[in-house]
Amino acid sequence: MKRVLPTLVFSFLLYRHGFAGTDGNWPQFRGPQASGVSQGSTPLTWDLETGENIRWQTPIPGLAHASPIIWENRLYLTTAVRPNAKSDLKIGLYGAGDSYKEKEPHQWRLLCLDKTTGKVLWDKLEHESVPRLERHTKSTHCSSTPATDGQRIVATFGSEGLFCFDMDGQRLWHKDLGRLHAGPYNAPTLQWGYASSPVLHDGKVIVQCDTLTEQFLAVFDATDGRELWRTQRSEVTAWSTPIVATSAGRKQIIVNGWKLIGGYDFETGREVWRMSEGGDIPVASPILARDLAILTSGHGKYRPMRAVRLNATGDITPQEMGGTNQFVAWCHPRKGNYIQTPIAVGDLLWGCLDNGIVTCFDVKTGKLHYEERIGTGNQGFSASPVAANGHLYFTGEQGEVFVLAATNRFSARATNRLGGISLSTPAISENVLFFRTTEKMLAVGSKK
Repeated sequence: MKRVLPTLVFSFLLYRHGFAGTDGNWPQFRGPQASGVSQGSTPLTWDLETGENIRWQTPIPGLAHASPIIWENRLYLTTAVRPNAKSDLKIGLYGAGDSYKEKEPHQWRLLCLDKTTGKVLWDKLEHESVPRLERHTKSTHCSSTPATDGQRIVATFGSEGLFCFDMDGQRLWHKDLGRLHAGPYNAPTLQWGYASSPVLHDGKVIVQCDTLTEQFLAVFDATDGRELWRTQRSEVTAWSTPIVATSAGRKQIIVNGWKLIGGYDFETGREVWRMSEGGDIPVASPILARDLAILTSGHGKYRPMRAVRLNATGDITPQEMGGTNQFVAWCHPRKGNYIQTPIAVGDLLWGCLDNGIVTCFDVKTGKLHYEERIGTGNQGFSASPVAANGHLYFTGEQGEVFVLAATNRFSARATNRLGGISLSTPAISENVLFFRTTEKMLAVGSKK
């Protein structure tokens, strides 16, 4: 009974806050509503050596940080394969912004696996060329997560363009988005690679392109790739993925940034509200928590974690960082995230720094419940957390997964290993966790 009750309460909270959905589908980065939350009963522990709670492991070619997505019994993922050599990756905590120069042809591939067995159903070459731009030493040429609505799959291969396929991997259309030079504004010679993921909503594809060369938010018709609208932005490079929020009859697209954080009308692209300042390298995506949008960014003078009301209008920038107003509910100027996207379950919100410092807040008030470290402090954390069964899963770059209780008191429940490097956010479907390392996909779930 002690174990059943928290699970029931957790499921009720998911239903109450709109995150229940169809537990079998995980259609985009961070799953349904981009929440990162599942109502499934996922394992707390597993063991690669004994096979405990390991459903399957499947080798995956190439190098990519794109997360897996799931529709019904199929798991889809993208990858960039360097046919004649293995691509290097430098993980860990370091400040260098160097780029890898890879001038050999790469193959961008779309794979489909059987979700139950891990069998590769097909592996299709979708695009082949020399990468138009370089990537950061910790990044890949395929870091954007695809999205699906069960009829089609859309994927962004960075500067190679936006692609749309049917559910069997046949190309439907392709759009050239331009030469997306994604690098820091104050070091324009560096090239770090593009990572914002497309969003599929109501038959439309949403793309945020904030780079040094292209700065816009656009919506395309999912059936034929026709551009429906494009709103120009004046922004630094951002690697975050937009979200769709509907409140009081208003549907808006919310985007992160530094100069221009804001909400845009879903149908027209008209700016609804804006806010500026924060970390000058925006990576984390916005999330929804009750009637708030949670936004965070890092690097530079500030590292805020802040909450904006969904009825915001106009310029809502407070007079000082940490200030609040009618639409900014609360803000912590130095308690935000750099790389990871936060996660909210019920009235609680968690963030994690790239060095493993986890923070827990009250969603409504911003009250800080705790600030604790996971791990030893010598590994990086790039993958965003997910939640299920009343627990949170934080994946370290060295392949350690730390399981915390989803409560306002810090409680480490378990530490598990994936057997490889992992910077990809996992997916969850029907009580199973799906992790991607640089070498393989593996499914973690109680064996039937």
